[in-house]
Amino acid sequence: MFSRYSAPGGIKDVLRVGLPLVMGMASTTAMEFTDRVFLGNYSVISIAAALPAGLANFVLLAFCMGVVEYVGVFVAQYTGAGQPRRVGAALWQGLWFCLPASLILASLTFAADPLFALAGHPPEVQAQEATYFSILCLGSGFAVTGMCLSSFFSGRGLTLPVMIVNIIGALLNIPLDYALIYGRFGLPEMGIAGAAVATCFAWFLSALLLALLVFRRANERDFGVRSSWRFDKALFLRFLRFGLPTGVQFLMDILGFTLFLFIIGSLGAESLAATNIVFSLNALVFLPMVGFSVAASILVGQAMGAGDPDRAAYANTSTLYLCVTYTLILDAAFVFFPRELLSLFRPQDLSPEHFEAVRETGVVLLRLVAVYCLFDSVGIIQYGSLRGAGDTRFIMLTILGCSALILVLPTWLMVRVLGWGLYPAWACVLIYIAALAVIMRIRFLRGAWRKIRVIEPTGPTPADGVSP
Repeated sequence: MFSRYSAPGGIKDVLRVGLPLVMGMASTTAMEFTDRVFLGNYSVISIAAALPAGLANFVLLAFCMGVVEYVGVFVAQYTGAGQPRRVGAALWQGLWFCLPASLILASLTFAADPLFALAGHPPEVQAQEATYFSILCLGSGFAVTGMCLSSFFSGRGLTLPVMIVNIIGALLNIPLDYALIYGRFGLPEMGIAGAAVATCFAWFLSALLLALLVFRRANERDFGVRSSWRFDKALFLRFLRFGLPTGVQFLMDILGFTLFLFIIGSLGAESLAATNIVFSLNALVFLPMVGFSVAASILVGQAMGAGDPDRAAYANTSTLYLCVTYTLILDAAFVFFPRELLSLFRPQDLSPEHFEAVRETGVVLLRLVAVYCLFDSVGIIQYGSLRGAGDTRFIMLTILGCSALILVLPTWLMVRVLGWGLYPAWACVLIYIAALAVIMRIRFLRGAWRKIRVIEPTGPTPADGVSP
């Protein structure tokens, strides 16, 4: 790690681009973590409902965010290729996508009640799931738009503004979350609905701040962020060609875990609560890893735009070193202090005896998480690097196959058919994450991504390639 610190695509570059992203993701993690802690202390029903409903919302939200996140790769490659005027045009194609996406996400509120009736959870959990899901859907368009606007900065490697906006959103959300859940500071007690309202307001504020930063006069002069507002059919179709597989990849990954949670919910409230708490703790590792993954996409995208795949490979390895190091530090806490971490989520309306059963189940699950996070740290960096190079179709097909054949179907078979219970189902999660990490690592090492062209050629280059 030390020998590659100052080289192009080395540790210094990864920290410059990735550290603000990791800090921004850490603020988002803190926001979600405190949200779960507040709800966990408020009611066992609320914590049991929050994660399935949040993930159900995030299924289609993840698809839309996965698509618009690819604006960042276009921005990175245009930056690397020395075409700054195309940056504004690429941004606007993402914004044109955001408009219908926001309307579709908002319309999902009408599906809330029948959706959670299918899950088979207890009626009191279903009611809170539908409430949380409906409110989040109404505000999801702000999250998608904010992601698109942030790509203008992150794709150029200027990730500090993104970090600042994320931190401001978290700093507002945490006290608002507390006030609306418990009814403090003169605000009404809304329980799980208050948590959803606070999250939506944070999404709105982040999107507003990013818009103010993006559409400044200086950015219009350098990148055409105002004058490039027209719909560009050729660029939009090129954007969809690479962005849609990324959206499907996000969709299938989140959908797989959502279906997993729905299946686990049939084992009872205690198993579902333990699973939800452990996934909430897992977010402490996962979301910062997403920051490193985005950094890998940016650095690889800039190198590919400049026609330098060797620098792209070097940046991938540098990012991988940092992500694994971070994961090992958090894993140590999961292994040595699981009970202390799980105790943060003790609900007020659950007896000590019942919570002890939830906590002891959580100890086993949290140590399983520590193992799979090591695999995840490898896989998620390979996703980012392959995305930055344009190898999105392979990622989509791999996650589609592994999610169905390794995660969802085996979990359903073990829980619903064979009745084997919670721990064998969680073993499927471990195998799923490990399989993805191995497949993605092999794909990157074989180097098919080196031949892919994301942005249009600027000179006499080979025909625009696609992922083999």
